Amino acid sequence: MHPLDLAGLAFYFVLLIVIGYLSSRRVKTSEDFAVAGNRITWPILFATLAASFLGGGASMGRAGKSFTDGYVFMFVAAAFPIATVLTGLYVAPKLKRYVGAHTVGDVMAHHYGAPSRLFTGLFSMIYCIGILGAQALAIGTVFNAILGVEVSTGILLGMAVVLLYSTLGGMWAVIQTDVLQFLMLALFVPLTLLIGVQQVGGAEALIERLPEAHFSIMGDYSVGLFVSLFIAYLLGETLVPPYTQRALAAPDARNAKWGYSLAGGFGFLFYFCTATIGLVALVLFPDISPDRALPELVRTALPVGITGLVLAALLAVVMSTADSYLNSSAVVFVRDIYQSFIDPDVDERKRLWIERGVNLGIGIGAVLFALYATSIIDALLLSYALWAPTVLIPFVAAVVWDLNCKRAALAAMLAGALVTIVWKWGPLDLQALTGMTALIAGVLTNIVVFVGVYRLARVPIPGAALGEER
Repeated sequence: MHPLDLAGLAFYFVLLIVIGYLSSRRVKTSEDFAVAGNRITWPILFATLAASFLGGGASMGRAGKSFTDGYVFMFVAAAFPIATVLTGLYVAPKLKRYVGAHTVGDVMAHHYGAPSRLFTGLFSMIYCIGILGAQALAIGTVFNAILGVEVSTGILLGMAVVLLYSTLGGMWAVIQTDVLQFLMLALFVPLTLLIGVQQVGGAEALIERLPEAHFSIMGDYSVGLFVSLFIAYLLGETLVPPYTQRALAAPDARNAKWGYSLAGGFGFLFYFCTATIGLVALVLFPDISPDRALPELVRTALPVGITGLVLAALLAVVMSTADSYLNSSAVVFVRDIYQSFIDPDVDERKRLWIERGVNLGIGIGAVLFALYATSIIDALLLSYALWAPTVLIPFVAAVVWDLNCKRAALAAMLAGALVTIVWKWGPLDLQALTGMTALIAGVLTNIVVFVGVYRLARVPIPGAALGEER
């Protein structure tokens, strides 16, 4: 790698650390660390949310899957920006009703009580650590492809920087770095695509040199596989802790609505860019590992002086997601577990330091997860199976329809988790036997149990008030 490119990359890392240090001076309370003082207007919310969900999976993961499967995976993954737009229009504005809320657990406790907050906190933390692991693996993949270092070394180096600025500055640092990272990805990812298409010989040459199936909506996927993956992306990351935290950080419902919805719209454009980059890489480097499609194109196709900047943008894409999940998991632990069940009277200063300590500890746990993950997309899909079948349905029911049945929420979360675990890791291969994935089985169980228990809890009891919960 040319010294000029290395200098650009080094400058980017130094800038992140400086932002973290300067942000730390603004973090005086736990609220500053968690939701940046509830002062995130819609343009900033749009940038930070887009940067957060367009991480390693949306960049290298989707480029890699398009490399092997074609545009079909882009159509499958488009379920996520669809869900994001719908959430922005119909759910995010209603989150501003919960004054003082920082986490999903705060909302769940308001509707379903303390036990639901506890399980929501536990499921949220497990989910966040899994997604963090996928981003850490993506960071290592970038360093391996560009600099030739071991993936494990790249994971340690990149995550060390993320841990430093996110631990120091909390949400203030995360949002400021996210805006920087969003601007970089919005500029340099399309630039990489344009240069790559030119390397191939133009759009017509690209189409001629690829299998026809790579351009079809269904590709080589069966209807069952397409639908199951579509549902996984539709539900797997919807209203997860970091994204909900962003909406809660908005000053009002209007800013939450527009920031969230526009971020989802931007996702469609970004997915097209990364998917097409995967096709370009297939033509130029047919023998590489799929996860290396995007970084390999950056390393070989771009001119000196641009490579370092695009590498920084690529790392920015991944780091912006990693820092969001890192901050969110720390806030979830302190707010939904420590303060609620261990030390309710913890003072503001101690709570802030605990959040910083947990931020560091969870980041180390995510690094260990990343060292054993097989691929970026596999790590993401594994984590998705831990969210949608547990928290999502009761959470949406609470926010949208103002439901308050404690037994229904708790039973649905535990049943969904149990079925998902048995489906995925039980002695029988239930997915092969039924053609249904663990995520779908868990979500269906969650819905059936929630509705069933809710109806039973609302049956009139002799001697009790009509509709009283039992």
